Amino acid sequence: MSDDGCVFCDVVRGTAEASTVHEDDDVVAFMDLHPVTPGHLLVVPRTHAAGLEDLDPELGARVWTVGHRLAKALRRSELECDGINLFLADGEAAFQEVFHVHLHVFPRFAGDGFRISAHWRQAPRRELDATAAAVRQALAALPA
Repeated sequence: MSDDGCVFCDVVRGTAEASTVHEDDDVVAFMDLHPVTPGHLLVVPRTHAAGLEDLDPELGARVWTVGHRLAKALRRSELECDGINLFLADGEAAFQEVFHVHLHVFPRFAGDGFRISAHWRQAPRRELDATAAAVRQALAALPA
């Protein structure tokens, strides 16, 4: 897991500018340069991990805990915030653009323009059961 050229590693090291809102021994949270809405934050682990496979589960839990706390802060801030999205893209197909795990935390409000478009459909139970079986099989093969 190389951090060569990783802009988030540069932020963590303090060699790239960032508007930081939280720092501790494990994570740093700062404003997204391309916010969906005002208040859009990124929570990143200090340790470079390109994707979820590379992220220590305890560190991932810390990222989530900080994101949860920041969501509470956004709701109590003076920023427009009727809801919160927590979003993590893992891999290029999931629209990850910076390959250092990061959790997006951003305020939502009516008319903010953010949309996730998909072909939403109700899947037949047989299909859901087959998919669940495939996931259970892969889960059983993972180390404890």
